[in-house]
Amino acid sequence: MKHDVVLMDGATGTRLWALAEEAGYGRAPVWTYNLTHPELVRTVAEEYVAAGTKLLCANTFAANGAEVARVEGMAVREVIAAGVKIAKEAAAKAPGVRVALDIGPLSAMLVPLGPAQPEQARALFAEMLAAGADAGADCVFLETFTSLEMLCIAAREAKRYPLPLLCSMSFDKSGRTMMGDAVSDIAAAMEAAGADAVGMNCSFGPASAVPVIKEFAACTSLPLIVKPNADCGAAEFAETIAPLLGLVRYAGACCGSDPSYIRAIAARL
Repeated sequence: MKHDVVLMDGATGTRLWALAEEAGYGRAPVWTYNLTHPELVRTVAEEYVAAGTKLLCANTFAANGAEVARVEGMAVREVIAAGVKIAKEAAAKAPGVRVALDIGPLSAMLVPLGPAQPEQARALFAEMLAAGADAGADCVFLETFTSLEMLCIAAREAKRYPLPLLCSMSFDKSGRTMMGDAVSDIAAAMEAAGADAVGMNCSFGPASAVPVIKEFAACTSLPLIVKPNADCGAAEFAETIAPLLGLVRYAGACCGSDPSYIRAIAARL
């Protein structure tokens, strides 16, 4: 088994909502907590660093202009700057931890299936990327995309910055994305876009991730990412994902996970 796997983090949103409810706060878009309740965001980030995370995602996943505009008094640059700052402060508590500007897909589909024009999408991603780069993010993580076309738009914009670029898509049980994108097409597109790593996150649990990652390994030499959902307990998750740790460069957990999952993977490594 390879021992140079970079351990990523686990779910942020569900953990933040749990802490918010414990503190008596209302549930809100989790990126708003960067400004309204930064202590919660700091707690989650520090939990993952303590668990062994070496690549920590800033709490910026859905903080694009279309979503931020729905909350009065907030701006993309402020939200992202705060998210990166909190993550970097947590990262400083352990050696070798880096911070990723975390960017997810837009909620609106691209034309002709939805109202989003490619140029509108590009502008929304550009705003996030500029804010994250200015705030000092160490790399860019484009994750949970279901449209290869949208991922390519974001990736091309990200390559304007001298930051490592990690690109990850979400799949269904067929082994393709919701839009029907195949692993081979994704790998080829990300190679052409200049991505530094490619893979899958969210989607399903670690057992179903195995064939997807093996398919990626068969068709690209890019470093691979695996960050599946937690559909089982932490110990079983780590046991199931273990066969992939010799194939991937980046490993973590997604929806339903918490720091215990990262500790379990760390023990396997």
